[in-house]
Amino acid sequence: MQKTALHQIHVELGAKMVPFAGFDMPVSYEGVKIEHKNVREKLGVFDVSHMGEFFVEGPQAMDLLQYVTSNDVSKLVDGQAQYTCLPNEMNGIVDDLILYRFNAEKFMLVVNASNIEKDWEWINSHNKFDVNLTNASDQYSLLAVQGPKAIEAMQSLTETDLSAIKFYHFKQDTFAGQSDVIISATGYTGSGGFELYIKNESAEKVWNQVLEAGKDFGIMPIGLAARDTLRLEMGYCLYGNDIDDTTSPLEAKLGWITKFNKEFINKENLLQQKEKGVPRKLVAIELIEKGIPRKDYPILDENEQPIGFVTSGTQSPLLDKAIGLGYVKTGHDSIGESILILIRNKHVRAKIVKLPFYKL
Repeated sequence: MQKTALHQIHVELGAKMVPFAGFDMPVSYEGVKIEHKNVREKLGVFDVSHMGEFFVEGPQAMDLLQYVTSNDVSKLVDGQAQYTCLPNEMNGIVDDLILYRFNAEKFMLVVNASNIEKDWEWINSHNKFDVNLTNASDQYSLLAVQGPKAIEAMQSLTETDLSAIKFYHFKQDTFAGQSDVIISATGYTGSGGFELYIKNESAEKVWNQVLEAGKDFGIMPIGLAARDTLRLEMGYCLYGNDIDDTTSPLEAKLGWITKFNKEFINKENLLQQKEKGVPRKLVAIELIEKGIPRKDYPILDENEQPIGFVTSGTQSPLLDKAIGLGYVKTGHDSIGESILILIRNKHVRAKIVKLPFYKL
């Protein structure tokens, strides 16, 4: 079991620790509901150092990235980030990730912890370009400071004007006394804030200063359980649940990150899917009756015929209703359509709704 650079701090804070993607990670400190609401209303800090970081450098860096990712890397300017995915050759997704452009010959990929080795091998196997790849996952820690008060609370820790960093843009500057911190206006909560990429040796200092700077603003350390409920309220996909090696980006409604104006892996097959349509689609589910939709629970139509399955589900701490994501047969994916979730042999009424569940 791997440990992040902040592992001992989490233990001392009394966090409930659980295995996740090969790491011993904090799942909660004071409870999911408390932590979730604190991020929505104030701010919180997550240790998500289990995520992987790859650097892609060289004169053909963009050529490689254009080929292995689905989005259009040529649209990026220096200091901009992009959500994208790695398509496989069987209409599935190797991983979803965030791509950062430092300059025309230097990029960083941030990948899911459970897929670090798989992604590394996949990208290297397609590196037929003049590109140098570096797996720096073991060198970096990642803190996510999320919430509506994040800008105000963190401004004292850097000379960079945090309010001037646009969504999905980043700056590299001194933060909390540590040089070359990547300050990125990204996150997985839908409540604004930043993600901070720092070297492991600086992680504890930055964590402590983030908590100190945020003290008067109500900051709390937040675990992975609240991270999951926060992302689900926004309808953000979780790899291994809502997307995987067998789900097409078009089925997952990720057509907006699948650009056909360039050559990339499996382009022709995905283009055929786009033209002919996909057999199933990812939809948002809201329960009308009591119950919680859990992963792999069957989804039925009103006649109790199977039409799909749940991929993620929870009781929303903020909305106080059961919500979820799942795949249903195309034709059963209309907003407002009545469906049934099979929960412990009981048919629970639900409906298909529009994302996001939570609106700022």
